[in-house]
Amino acid sequence: MKAKLECIVCGRKFPEGQGIKLTMKGEDYYFHSKACAYTFLKEAVYNVDLDEISGIFKELRKKYEEINEKKRQAAKKVI
Repeated sequence: MKAKLECIVCGRKFPEGQGIKLTMKGEDYYFHSKACAYTFLKEAVYNVDLDEISGIFKELRKKYEEINEKKRQAAKKVI
């Protein structure tokens, strides 16, 4: 029988193997749903020094813009 884990946001218990597990510097954080994971991560981002993460956000935006541009190019019809 799988162990029961507890969501750190809402306290709901759920079976191991379900939900979302986030590992940060060797420490595990468990969430029973993506909504609870989103709530936790959103609060974490808002509490981090914006000067520290703004560069990361810019890099990620550029990465996903490039991915989406490649998808658009691949989806164009060739006549």
